[in-house]
Amino acid sequence: MSETSDPRPETGRNRPEPILWWALPVDIVAVVLFAIFGRGAHGESTGVAGIAGTAWPFLVALLVTWIAREAFVRSAPGASALTARAATAVWAGTLVLGMIIRGLATGKIPHWSFMIVAAIALAILFYGWRGIAALVRRNSRPGAPR
Repeated sequence: MSETSDPRPETGRNRPEPILWWALPVDIVAVVLFAIFGRGAHGESTGVAGIAGTAWPFLVALLVTWIAREAFVRSAPGASALTARAATAVWAGTLVLGMIIRGLATGKIPHWSFMIVAAIALAILFYGWRGIAALVRRNSRPGAPR
């Protein structure tokens, strides 16, 4: 029987998980934290203008990545925003597109050391919050082991 003519309700792994409305804002906070920590580590201003100047290429990249992910991946089984697969997509898209946008905006390729530090910091932030959220969700379900 084809999927469209199957009278059974969607259940389990075949049903796309609803969009976690709070996942994108948490990713945005992660990018802003990345900018704050980076600027602070270099003794640069952590005022709003300075943070915005550092964060904007990565925020644009993050939004583009989220739009692409929602358009092309979300309907796949297991496409929750909390999975390692989602973290990988968000991390890779934000990092690569962010570096490209930053390079185009400044007229020069970002230094290799910045690319490495950005890759590590964004990975820790994107994978980290998802890991914590997944643990909280798993432990808050009825019957979850304590």
